[in-house]
Amino acid sequence: MLEALPAQARLVIPVLGPVGGSGRSTTAGLLAAALSSTGPSVVLDTAPRLASPWPLWCTEPGNGLLSIPPDRPATRRHIQQAAADCRTPEGHTWQVLTDHQGWSSAPLSLPADPAAWHQLAAAGGWQAVIADTPHAMAQDIIAARCAGRSGQTASWCGLPFAVPVLSAAATGPGVQALQVAVKAAVAEGLPLGRAVVALISTGEGRPPAPVRAAATMLRSHAFAVVSVPYDSHIRAHGMSDSHRIRPKTLTAGHELARAVLASARAAWGDPLPSARTPAPLSFDAVVAPEKVPA
Repeated sequence: MLEALPAQARLVIPVLGPVGGSGRSTTAGLLAAALSSTGPSVVLDTAPRLASPWPLWCTEPGNGLLSIPPDRPATRRHIQQAAADCRTPEGHTWQVLTDHQGWSSAPLSLPADPAAWHQLAAAGGWQAVIADTPHAMAQDIIAARCAGRSGQTASWCGLPFAVPVLSAAATGPGVQALQVAVKAAVAEGLPLGRAVVALISTGEGRPPAPVRAAATMLRSHAFAVVSVPYDSHIRAHGMSDSHRIRPKTLTAGHELARAVLASARAAWGDPLPSARTPAPLSFDAVVAPEKVPA
């Protein structure tokens, strides 16, 4: 059992990947399920609807992101009703903020600024905020540096009490892409020292030699490296029907959650300090996210 978060604490956990197919959504779901025992937990689905698995994975769909008008204040109850419910085998509930419109509906204009998502999660009262991000990490870092701006990766990592989780397929190409992303993050000065790496197995058996070597290398850069075993149910059905997910997969999710909590406590103290209320965002200007010490 994981220790409950202090009543006023809030963790932000951006799940980042080097390329598509890195297991980000699976990692986000396992984290949300594990952290649901520590406090209210939510997955922020920041991908466009037709590029996201979450509308199909949720067992009890909510009103969806469309029900939260961007130009009017929303109450906590209103935001909570927009979220879909998912349940763990132990009976805990965690939620997902996603787009539940039909496949042929016009795409929603989702906010690009992570600070807007952070503000929404804070207004909804969630304490464990897991962001399922769609961008390719290294590409984003390099493109932002060349353009002289802050990219999505840096913005997510710069949010208050953010513990990034880097997810990659446990294959030779998967860890090669992750190593490039780590090099880019180190060059950019991102807080890899408090990051947790999730290596997602794509088949049964022992990981290949390149994956084992990469895991050893990554331990010198990240706070922890966790292996998530292959799960045929997740491969076929994703995070739906959680009672059919293998116990060893759920155990890996708890190991990821423990590593995230340990990283946060090492960075900011135990018990975790109270989270501050995010400043309102203007529609005419982007407000820089609140910074905390690395």
